[in-house]
Amino acid sequence: RIDAGVQSIYDRAFDESLGQAAGESVCLVGLGCGGGQKDTRYLAKLKSIGSTIDYVPCDVSQAMTRVAREAAAGELPLERIHPLVCDLANAPDLGQVLDTIVSPQTKRVFTFFGMIPNLELDVILPRLATLLREGDQLLVSANLAPGDDYRRGVEVVLPQYDNAETRDWLLSFLDGLGVSATAGELRFGVEEVDGLFRIVADFEFSETLQLSVGGESVEFAAGSVLRLFFSYRHTGQSLANCLAKHGLKIVASQVASSAEEGVFRVEWG
Repeated sequence: RIDAGVQSIYDRAFDESLGQAAGESVCLVGLGCGGGQKDTRYLAKLKSIGSTIDYVPCDVSQAMTRVAREAAAGELPLERIHPLVCDLANAPDLGQVLDTIVSPQTKRVFTFFGMIPNLELDVILPRLATLLREGDQLLVSANLAPGDDYRRGVEVVLPQYDNAETRDWLLSFLDGLGVSATAGELRFGVEEVDGLFRIVADFEFSETLQLSVGGESVEFAAGSVLRLFFSYRHTGQSLANCLAKHGLKIVASQVASSAEEGVFRVEWG
């Protein structure tokens, strides 16, 4: 949000995709919309080329869809905004639901920002592939590993995660369960999964604890490990390979000068 260089890659990606939507009826579907800030930037650009626009802010959090709705209300009338709450990984009928919101003939642009790093791609990419029709666009963002050495690039960005602020954030989850930070040790590291590298944060318990979670008793034995966080880092090629397994291809890309974040326009087929 504060790096002008990163903001610019989103604007360039939006501008590059506008030629596919000029003067048409367009539905922007924000998958994992969060607060809708990036989607709203894109809506403003769509308005500037005279498109008739509908917006579906879609998130697993009802509160976030409401925040995104309010953000988009500065660009669109409320009757053109259709908040939708769903868990994408467990919504096989999402395509049919979208067809009840806007005409199946409407050109669609899907955004999927900030989601790729924290999801298992073999679960989520098949879902995205089933959503896309010929002529649809998908804009995805990915955190990237800078440099030519993939693992080394991930190690370079590790301090952006392994720091006091992120530790406080992750430990707040345990604190909410009644686990003291002194009950174990929080460790960050880099692990490889099927040729992809991701940053992980694990809490290893130094003592046995019995907790009540949602009315159920859960025991963490001394020496047991609880995974609190993971975030995949990609290269442009690794992301392209993952997408290709599911019939998706990158047709345009914008990468920040730091080489640590990219926005990719993806199509089916």
